[in-house]
Amino acid sequence: MCVLHSSTLCFHGFSRSFHQLTICNSSNSSHNSTGLIPPLNQSVVALILGDGPESKLYPLTKRRSEAAIPIGARYRLIDIAISNCINSDITKIYTLTQTNSTSLNSHVSRAYSNIGVLGKEGFIDVLAACQSLENHCWFKGNVDMVRKWLWLLEKHPATEFLILPGHHLYFMDYRELIKTHRDSEADITVSVSSTYQINSSSSSYGFLILDNESRVLGFKEESSMDIGGRNMGIYVFKKNAMVKILKEYLPKANDFENEVIKGAISLGMKVQAHMFDGKWEDMNSIESFYHANMEINLIGQDFPIYTMPLCLPPTQISNANISQSMIGDGCIINRCKISNSIIGMRTFIADGAVIEDSFIMGRDFHHTDLKNQKELGSCTPIGIGEQTLIRKAIIDKNACIGKNVQICNSNGVQECEREVEGYIISGGIVTVLKNAVIPDNSII
Repeated sequence: MCVLHSSTLCFHGFSRSFHQLTICNSSNSSHNSTGLIPPLNQSVVALILGDGPESKLYPLTKRRSEAAIPIGARYRLIDIAISNCINSDITKIYTLTQTNSTSLNSHVSRAYSNIGVLGKEGFIDVLAACQSLENHCWFKGNVDMVRKWLWLLEKHPATEFLILPGHHLYFMDYRELIKTHRDSEADITVSVSSTYQINSSSSSYGFLILDNESRVLGFKEESSMDIGGRNMGIYVFKKNAMVKILKEYLPKANDFENEVIKGAISLGMKVQAHMFDGKWEDMNSIESFYHANMEINLIGQDFPIYTMPLCLPPTQISNANISQSMIGDGCIINRCKISNSIIGMRTFIADGAVIEDSFIMGRDFHHTDLKNQKELGSCTPIGIGEQTLIRKAIIDKNACIGKNVQICNSNGVQECEREVEGYIISGGIVTVLKNAVIPDNSII
């Protein structure tokens, strides 16, 4: 993480339409042109998929989709997939949404409505869940969502469709993925993580069995020495192949991995693997989300991550002791101690507070004059109160944490549901809900 001391303020943000956030570097990440013909901005349409009603990131998804969850000090998860597309010269992008989509739709439409790097023919459009005269039912899953929009997608003069999850955290140049797909003349290409942890249960995607030419032969639930890697949920389809699979061959399929990819293999279609050796997290639990954020690293401007441009004032810091932390814009930080933490935009932290190994998401609206704010109950108005200790926790937006509160899970509880009281514990990580009020002197 970026080291920020109160005596020497150095912020890595710019008053432009993007900030730079590099999660990892890999051999697949290159700015050099791959010489692909036709060029990707003319031949590839990206489909970024929203999540359905089932989410393992609850309560962060109580009122928002997974792709809309804040990360870093000022981004949303959807910004990663969109930025990877833009940086890979893929400028025709649809975001397909299903559940709790209001926040995501608002962010995408506001952040990318006038972004100049897309060129004259580029776009980032939202395709929201809907019903039609032909289909009176709501979408039944990601595959069904794509199928219901085929009438629109088929009109594009594209050669490939790139299918992307909207809630994963990784850094990839998709030009290398498309090159693998075209060179192998595959019907479908699957992006495969070669750096997965064999004993890791943090991914919802299965392990692939590959032959010597990286053709996908099948899936296996658990890893073994003869398996090439873990499916990342990222797919490239030939346009004609996707239309035939979803309309003719598998008209009732609802899951890409378990039904579409496995079905395509059974049908004898060529399914190729593209190996990715960079860091990848599919954010399949509160614990994995927490650790992925704690490992985010601001290291420069090599590969821009685009997001909503905001005209916020500089963060104001008064005699704070801050180390190994990331601080967003528009914060008011008083005489406190912050270490190895992420402090989101517009956060207010009172005197004497101690924040360690935590992600404070901040607030959605500008500060008013704090001296004149009315107190909400006995709590400091939206922020972190005096003499409060927060350790190894996630504090969602607009939470009101009172004075002398301890949020540190000192008893090491692994799972605990206290949503009525404004928090849960999952994987040992305390998560305070959005808009929650934690009264003075509380111990969690």
